[in-house]
Amino acid sequence: MIKVVRGNPTPEELAAALAVVQARAAATAAASAAEGGPAVPQGWSDPSRIARGVRHQPGPRSWARSYWPV
Repeated sequence: MIKVVRGNPTPEELAAALAVVQARAAATAAASAAEGGPAVPQGWSDPSRIARGVRHQPGPRSWARSYWPV
C-alpha cells in the first residue's frame, strides 16, 4: 500500500510514481527468478566474521572484547 503523506499529487503524477515502483518490483522479481531464487547475503553482512580468529581471554574488561576484535 502506498500513501501520500505530503503534498497533493495530480492523478498523472501518482500514476507515474506507481508505474516506477511497479517496474522496479517487476525487475527485481525477474532478476531473482533468473538467478534461481532469492538473493543470498554476501559475506560482509555475516556477523560471525567479526569474531573469526579472535581468542577471548578472561580478565578485566573481557566483556568489552567479547564483540569487537582487538
